[in-house]
Amino acid sequence: MENFKIVNRNTGATYFLNEKEYETFFLRNKMYKDGEFKYDIYNLTEAKTRRTNKMLDVVAHLCIIGASILGTLLYIQNYC
Repeated sequence: MENFKIVNRNTGATYFLNEKEYETFFLRNKMYKDGEFKYDIYNLTEAKTRRTNKMLDVVAHLCIIGASILGTLLYIQNYC
């Protein structure tokens, strides 16, 4: 189930909604005012996934760097 954060651009009011509430929210509220989009919509589930993937990328890069340093030290110890 996805979660959303909706911010009203005019008043700054913030709403945290799940999928079902998200669908009914826009049935009750107008999305446009004078031809401009009235709300900023953020998908919190996608944001959490993106944040987790970034952390895993950092861990993978650190492992590669650590392995290369360890390999260099082993080479120096055995052959020098």
